[in-house]
Amino acid sequence: MDELLLRRLTPSVLSILVRRGADFAAAEDAVQEALLEALRVRPATSAPDSPGGGSPVRDPQGWLVTVAWRKFLDATRADSARRRREDLVEEQPAPGPAGSADDTLQLYFLCAHPSLTPSSAVALTLRAVGGLTTRQIARAYLVPEATMAQRISRAKRTVSGVRFDQPGDLATVLRVLYLVFNEGYGGDIDLVAEAIRLTRQLAAAVDHPEVAGLLALMLLHHARRAARTAPDGSLVPLAEQDRGQWDTGAIAEGIAILQAALARDRLGEYQAQAAIAALHADAPTAEETDWMQILEWYDELTRFTDSPIVLLNRAVAVGEADGPRAGLAALAALDDSLPRHTAVAAHLHERAGDRATAARLYAEAARKAPNLAERDHLTRQAARLNASAP
Repeated sequence: MDELLLRRLTPSVLSILVRRGADFAAAEDAVQEALLEALRVRPATSAPDSPGGGSPVRDPQGWLVTVAWRKFLDATRADSARRRREDLVEEQPAPGPAGSADDTLQLYFLCAHPSLTPSSAVALTLRAVGGLTTRQIARAYLVPEATMAQRISRAKRTVSGVRFDQPGDLATVLRVLYLVFNEGYGGDIDLVAEAIRLTRQLAAAVDHPEVAGLLALMLLHHARRAARTAPDGSLVPLAEQDRGQWDTGAIAEGIAILQAALARDRLGEYQAQAAIAALHADAPTAEETDWMQILEWYDELTRFTDSPIVLLNRAVAVGEADGPRAGLAALAALDDSLPRHTAVAAHLHERAGDRATAARLYAEAARKAPNLAERDHLTRQAARLNASAP
């Protein structure tokens, strides 16, 4: 069993242990130990009763369930403070094929329980449903492994008292997956690719237009990945990207998924965002972008969310559709402390012909940039305008 197979089997094995009576935290610990043992002894060439040697395993999931259940029982016996669980030792199911029930969906909802903070819900989803190790998640988030371990432990303690049939709602699950996607690229684990993988699983299990909308949104944004950075690592704005590098297969898939969702006439936030992304992806050149229709979709999007970031992006669309002065007027109504507010103001002032103000604002925005790549890009914009000044 390679790592990809183990990650695919993790949710179902965890679900089986919970159905047998293990609480979520203890079951998750047992499954992680079973996964480590699977990688250590290579059970694809050994029978469950003889790790490391014997006949080939015909049921990898059954092997993992057996090992994880034993790990759970070992931990239960060693914990004298949890006498209630001692009864489970006498109820150990006989070895054999694990059931075919797939409770992955319930795990999504449990990990995205409203009682968890967004960061904890994301970490727990990546570990319990995504099958990632604490070390992998910590590296993806660029935090110490001990910090991530504490975050996951707190999350598990929180949901341990939650009944398995009383999870969070779909909106929370989608928000968690959206947060995973927005964490960006890089690290040992590509969180964008992981978010798409998890959302595909959810879309296969849940027939809901917003789930489809989120998957379409992810695919359409991910399609531009190769063109978003130059060979030297610098950012390339959407208008300057080489559209020949865009993944046309991902764009076609995303648009097809979106069209099917929109046809159901149950519009939501993620479908509206995907529609905006589709209009950008469908334009042969930046100059041919249908900004009027994009602005209409932003107006639809504001019906579902009052996010200031959405309003900031809408101001950009106003500036493209109705002119930079109109965009600046829309921007003036927003809090100037918003992330990237200054960068948007610089762009609109440049389009309005006020290059001196734009250069000053680009330099100011660079000082506020959240990461090095964005800071370098904004600094170059300011230098470009200053170099061309009289």
